[in-house]
Amino acid sequence: MAAHLSVVLIFTGLTGVHGITSVSEVSVRPGGSITVPCLYDSQFTQHVKYLCKGYEWLLCTYTVVTNQSRQRSGKFSISDDKYQRVFTVTIDGLTKEDAHYWCVVERDMKPDVKTYFHLSFPTGSPELYVDHQEMMAFTGDDATINCRSSNSGRSKWCRLGGSCVTKPHGSIDGTRVSITKEVTNVFTVTMRRVKKESSGWYFCARGELQMPVHITVEQRPRTTTRQFITFSHTSAPPKLNSAPANESATPEQSRHHSASIYLLSFISVLSLLIITVSSFIWFMLKRCKQTKDPSAAATNEDRVMYTAVNYRRGARGKNLVDATGQALTLLRAVEG
Repeated sequence: MAAHLSVVLIFTGLTGVHGITSVSEVSVRPGGSITVPCLYDSQFTQHVKYLCKGYEWLLCTYTVVTNQSRQRSGKFSISDDKYQRVFTVTIDGLTKEDAHYWCVVERDMKPDVKTYFHLSFPTGSPELYVDHQEMMAFTGDDATINCRSSNSGRSKWCRLGGSCVTKPHGSIDGTRVSITKEVTNVFTVTMRRVKKESSGWYFCARGELQMPVHITVEQRPRTTTRQFITFSHTSAPPKLNSAPANESATPEQSRHHSASIYLLSFISVLSLLIITVSSFIWFMLKRCKQTKDPSAAATNEDRVMYTAVNYRRGARGKNLVDATGQALTLLRAVEG
């Protein structure tokens, strides 16, 4: 009966019994690790969840439980996201004995709610896997996932507990999805312009295999502007140049920043004023000094030297006078 049940669950692609849903068949490699999400109904938010190991439900053994102070036991760990209503189990150091598990929600005085998943260990690489089970994107960006597969079957991209896209183009919860196959044994899933609501668990699927992928969509950080003050030697007011900065300033920091800018502007204007007044005073003092001492402004070219000339009359002097008179008479005759 249990074998028949597991076969039915594998061919449906998902296991979900009475309010809990998970993947059913995951291909892994020895020595690796795997994280499996288990989605539950809102009525089980405050219930204890645990992972049980074993093929037969009645014979399985507890591995890790959410109500323990330490939610890790050996190579098993568990965490419960009550907001997304999903608890995840991670198994490290996988061996071929790690094949059969149950995700379980505990209920008081009632049978526990459970769902089964199987881990397969093919020879060589896993038949369906991704490079990273966890990825992050900003709102408005595209999220791209490369699903690498060596098995046959239809390629799908599904949201855990939601709808699937099986054609080259579709949508999940209002987000456009495209599936392309440009490389052998790889189909690429692209979620266009993701939103905050796009965060959650998805899975690649091909044939009977699934590989869970968790996408976290965060708001893109806001950028602020820093202001730098530039001084010039003119009387124009200082220029403010803006440059982007990745840090966001608090109101207190903004007030201090504005006060610093005003203080620097005041110091700049005051310095220019002091220089102008000092230059004017120096010029006036120099001019007053030149007015009081006019001889200091005279140059060597303006200086005139006077000397006394004494003439002594004698024969040589008389001859000089006569020669001068004759020269003047000759000059008048020429001019006439």
